[in-house]
Amino acid sequence: MAFMPSRLALRRPTTALAGDRQMRALALRMALGLSLLLVMLLSLGWGAASGIDVPGALAAKAGIGTASLRDMAIVWDIRMPRMVTGALVGAALAVSGTVMQGLFRNPLADPGLVGVSAGAGFGAVAAIVLGGFLPAAIQAATGAALIPFAAFLGGWASTLVLYKIATRGGHTSVATMLLAGIALGALTGAVTGFIVYRASDDQLRDLTFWGMGSVAGATWAKLLAAGPIIVLTLISAPFLARALDALALGEPVAKHLGIDVQRMKRLAILSVAASVGACVAITGGIGFVGIVVPHLLRLVQGPVHRLLLPNAAILGAIVVLLADMISRTVVAPAELPIGIVTAVLGGPFFLWILLKNRAILEM
Repeated sequence: MAFMPSRLALRRPTTALAGDRQMRALALRMALGLSLLLVMLLSLGWGAASGIDVPGALAAKAGIGTASLRDMAIVWDIRMPRMVTGALVGAALAVSGTVMQGLFRNPLADPGLVGVSAGAGFGAVAAIVLGGFLPAAIQAATGAALIPFAAFLGGWASTLVLYKIATRGGHTSVATMLLAGIALGALTGAVTGFIVYRASDDQLRDLTFWGMGSVAGATWAKLLAAGPIIVLTLISAPFLARALDALALGEPVAKHLGIDVQRMKRLAILSVAASVGACVAITGGIGFVGIVVPHLLRLVQGPVHRLLLPNAAILGAIVVLLADMISRTVVAPAELPIGIVTAVLGGPFFLWILLKNRAILEM
């Protein structure tokens, strides 16, 4: 009689492998968490102003000891909102990229595929160039929040249009959404270019710097406006983990496992739209974070989204904070837009991913 392995024996290697991946992911999460704390402290002490007593300013805010008014103003009014903004935006972009790659089942997927970045950019450009033509009452009511609000609305509007185009008979086609996103992005870019062509010299400088991404203009007011949306999407993302893992096996298998695939697609797309729209609204466009971070983590710890999403958030925050520190240093005392730094670092990595997955893409 041929030997037939028991069900328990067949399950042991899989269970052992899953346990190894979980331990590796948890160890990596601890290392990334400690690294994030270190990078955050370095970010508070990094800048053109020297001799800043960061520990003293932090302790003084907690009611322990005293610090100079200069140190308190620089740390708490300038560098702290900048650091928090960079961390939140990096986490949101990385998590959004992880969700999109799981949804499209493609390591080259990016939040920009759903058109939210192009739509948000259009909204911001329109507000910068055409905001002066709005009624005085609207300008007074919105104030500095006009550009972030317009960017957020633009991102949401473009995503909803894509969703309507890709949905037929209660079913959303991911392939149709991808192609429609490319077309809508091109159309939005053309309209944005026409508006930019009509901009003044002062507006062009703002548009150039804003379009490449920067956290230099971060304030507590902007954080209060966009931060809750980003935090809410970060908290809700792990609830999509089980559905994304099931979707990796194909939609029929996911449905057989009890996943409402259509509802999951809708939640994932709207979550990414809200998250990236809020990010673009306060920092402009920052590329490659959503592609590089999830793929790098998959190489290290595997594709399980329950373990992948939290680590992606932490590593994304680290990447953007490090890019911000580089942007303050390369051409000091001036600053480079973060988008330039992430493009220089992420571009070669993206080409490597493309070459590595060429065989899959040519199928």
